[in-house]
Amino acid sequence: MTYLWSVFTKPWSALPGDELGKLVSGLGFSGAEVPVRDSAYVTPADAGRLLPAFAAQLRAEGVEVISVASGLDEPVFAACRAADVPMIRVMAELGPDGYTASVRRFRKRLEAAAPLVKRYGVQVGVQPHHGRFVSSTLGVMDLLDGLPAEGFRVVWDAAHDALAGDDPGVTLPLVVRRLGIVNLKNVIHVPVEPAGTSVGGHWKPWFVPGAEGLSNWSAILGRLADLGWAGPVCLSGQYSDPSVPVEERLVTDLAAARAASA
Repeated sequence: MTYLWSVFTKPWSALPGDELGKLVSGLGFSGAEVPVRDSAYVTPADAGRLLPAFAAQLRAEGVEVISVASGLDEPVFAACRAADVPMIRVMAELGPDGYTASVRRFRKRLEAAAPLVKRYGVQVGVQPHHGRFVSSTLGVMDLLDGLPAEGFRVVWDAAHDALAGDDPGVTLPLVVRRLGIVNLKNVIHVPVEPAGTSVGGHWKPWFVPGAEGLSNWSAILGRLADLGWAGPVCLSGQYSDPSVPVEERLVTDLAAARAASA
């Protein structure tokens, strides 16, 4: 199966488009997800002015912008439309008022974004994330239930699917109708020092290279082939151990993923 092999450019979020395009293409990727955040080169306030030229600079290096990681404000939708970026990726954060109230609040945000999705032709992709977010693929599917599938997509994530204790053989077929992007990263649990006299729970997620984690990338890519899905596959560049340069690990992981999909 041929995929648009992409990378989340958060590790180099301060770089201008010409430098970033050269770096990403030099690593072997032909797609990129770009953060549009206050800490990045392209901020939400400047997206309308900067994102079209930024995306054009990446395309000049053979790199297509598959999505931005940002919020659901109208200027971001307008900037994506002007830059020919097809998706805004978000996550459903849980607040101190609990799961039910948080999901209800985020659903209202999605419903409020529906006219913008239609007006600008830009999709919203919702990604599960462990911790204080809607953490499972099925939780995201429930959150999106009733919203148009052509505008509201699932960004399925290998590491967070594993952290949720799910089986990609189950979750991928269930989301394939809404599947917008497949994120490849991997994770294990590592022990931490006990806090006081607490009993159990002395573990935390630790993000690792693809070959070392809980998630079976070969099984995932095989399942995607069985399902006939051929959208973007995005490597996150998220590794908890900083002792090896992220670029070196990405080259290794991209080669492994390509081999597993052959």
